Amino acid sequence: MSVILALIGGLIAAGILLVIQGARSVHRRRINLKWPRFNWRSPIAIAVLLAGVGLVVTVLTGWTVAIVILPMIGLGLPYLIGTTETASDIAKMEAMEEWTRSLAGILTAGAGLEQALIASLNSTPGPLKPHVTRLVIRLKARWTTPSALRAFADDLDDPTGDIIAANLLLGAQRRGDGLATILEDLAESVALDIRARRHVEADAAKPRATARWVTIITGVVLLALFFTGDYVAPYKTGVGQVILLAMLAAYAGVLVWMKKIASGQPSLRFLGEHAAQEAS
Repeated sequence: MSVILALIGGLIAAGILLVIQGARSVHRRRINLKWPRFNWRSPIAIAVLLAGVGLVVTVLTGWTVAIVILPMIGLGLPYLIGTTETASDIAKMEAMEEWTRSLAGILTAGAGLEQALIASLNSTPGPLKPHVTRLVIRLKARWTTPSALRAFADDLDDPTGDIIAANLLLGAQRRGDGLATILEDLAESVALDIRARRHVEADAAKPRATARWVTIITGVVLLALFFTGDYVAPYKTGVGQVILLAMLAAYAGVLVWMKKIASGQPSLRFLGEHAAQEAS
């Protein structure tokens, strides 16, 4: 019975893969008869390949649950015990700090706000380059400065970006000479925030490293026990495999809970369309 279920699962997985490949071969005006390129690194492809490995394990050992467990481990474990997005967020904040300082320097030289925004594109750091490029394109396309800055805030999708955009909006409305000084002070504030976030991330990395090593050691021990035979024999029955799957799901739930605690609550935005959606 387990072999039949394994074969059915393998046929379903192969069918999903064939449907995806077939859909990619259909174009708007004609059908491409060549074999389409398939991204074998996509989550769907990885899940199908691991399900195929699980099918082989099922046929050889009788562990039907391997068809479900292997894709879950291959897709979920790197996300649960891997690094968070904090590093990229900090890099983005550093880019915003550098760009704000550069923009303040251009304004100090006597350029107007719109000219300074366009000129700042040449010295924009990499993480911020696409967002500033879109801002410059909108300004050159005759968007009003407030509309372009609000769209810029939505592109950044970051509370710190909202603060920068809000100060630029005030500068666009009042057209005073103090905007450069305000931006320099704002850059200092962002730098302090970056240092604080680095300390928080360093503290949060410790429990993640502990959970990573505990998970690796537990997986090695379970794999070694798998070859003992007698110890895992009760889990080879139908009921035992259901219990095993439930325990692994509970362990995964603990990892999800830990990751949620370590990630913390993101700051709310206050500018742009996204902020209006969050408030509603």
